[in-house]
Amino acid sequence: MKSIYLDYAAATPLDKRVADLMQPFASDKFFNPSSDYQAAREVKAILNLARSQVATVLGSKPGEIIFCAGGTEANNLAIKGVMQRYPEARMLVSAVEHESVLAPAALFDHAKLKVDPDGRLDLEDLINQLDGRTVLVSVMYANNEVGTIQPLKPIAAIINAERAKRRAEGNRLPLLFHTDACQAGNFLDLHVSRLGVDLMSLNGGKVYGPKQSGALYVRAGATLSPVIDGGRQESGLRSGTENVSADIGFAAALSLAQKRRAKQSDLQTKLRDYFIKELYANFKSLVTINGSRKQRLPNNVHATFKNQDNEALLIKLDQAGIMAAAGSACSAARSESSHVLLAMGLADSDARASLRFTLGRNTTKAEIDRVIAVLHTLVD
Repeated sequence: MKSIYLDYAAATPLDKRVADLMQPFASDKFFNPSSDYQAAREVKAILNLARSQVATVLGSKPGEIIFCAGGTEANNLAIKGVMQRYPEARMLVSAVEHESVLAPAALFDHAKLKVDPDGRLDLEDLINQLDGRTVLVSVMYANNEVGTIQPLKPIAAIINAERAKRRAEGNRLPLLFHTDACQAGNFLDLHVSRLGVDLMSLNGGKVYGPKQSGALYVRAGATLSPVIDGGRQESGLRSGTENVSADIGFAAALSLAQKRRAKQSDLQTKLRDYFIKELYANFKSLVTINGSRKQRLPNNVHATFKNQDNEALLIKLDQAGIMAAAGSACSAARSESSHVLLAMGLADSDARASLRFTLGRNTTKAEIDRVIAVLHTLVD
C-alpha cells in the first residue's frame, strides 16, 4: 500500500512551483549578490524583490526582513540578539515553546510563563511576572506539538500597558515582543501590526518551501546584536553569503501559502474534525485530544491513547506505512516526556502515550480512514 504521511508539522514537501523558481539560482544565476559586476547586481535585485515579497505578507518594510537558515536560527537571533545587547535585563518565555527558544533563553536571566490545560498562556501570570527589568517576552503563535494558538493580541496589549507604565516612571529599558510563527504560515494572519509583535520567526520548511530557509522580522527601531559576525550581510545581523535560491524559494512559498490559507484552513479543519470524531467514536474513553479544541491549528490532531507506549505505536504505524510523531521532530531522539504536555498538566504516563498527527495539502479522508483501521489493530 502507498504510505501515508501525517507529519506535516515536521516538514512539508517542496512545492513544484517554488522548486522551479529556485532552480536557476542554483545553476545559471549562481552569482554572489555582494559582488560588483552586473550579473551579481541583478541577483541582488531579485533577492531584494524576495525580501519585499515577504514584507508584503507581513505588512512590514523590506528592511525589517532578515533572511535566516530556518526557524531555529531566527529564534536564536531574536533571543540572543536582544539579550546580549541588554545583559542585565531578563526575559519571559512561555513554558510550551520550541526548544530553539527555550535553549537560548536558558543562557540568560529568564522565567517561564504558565499555560492552562489547553496550552494557552496564563495572562495573569504574564501580568504578575512583567517587571521593570524585562526586556523581551517570547510566546509562540501556534504550538508545534498540540496546535494551540496563542492570544497574541491580548498579550501585546499587556505589553503595551507595561510600556506606558515605564514611560511614566522614566524607565528607558525597551520591552520587545517576539513570536515564533513557524507553524502559523499556512493558516494564520501574519500581519505584524495587527498582531502587535516586534519580532517574528518564520520557517520555509513548514510552508512547502525549502528546508534551511526562513526569516526574522525585526521592527524598525528594535536594536539587536549580531549572532554571526563577518561580512555584515542582512543589515549586519546575519553575516555570510546569502543563499539566494533558498531565500527566493522561501518568499515564494510563504506568499503562496498565505494566498491559499483560507481555502486550506477550511479543507484541513474539516478533515481534522472528522479524524477527531472517528477517534472518539472508535476508541471512546481510551483516547483524549490534547490542546484547545477552538483555538487550534486546522491540521493538528494530538491524542493520548491511555496505557499505550507512543514509541511502540510509532514503530508499528511506520511498519504499516503510516508516518506520525510523538512530538517535536527536533527532540524525537531524546527519551524525555514532552515538556509541552507536562506544562499543560498531563501526567508523565499520559505524555508518553501521546501521538501527533498533522495533516497537509495532500491528505485525504481515505487516508484518515486507513489510519483509524490500523490503530484498531494496535491499541488495546
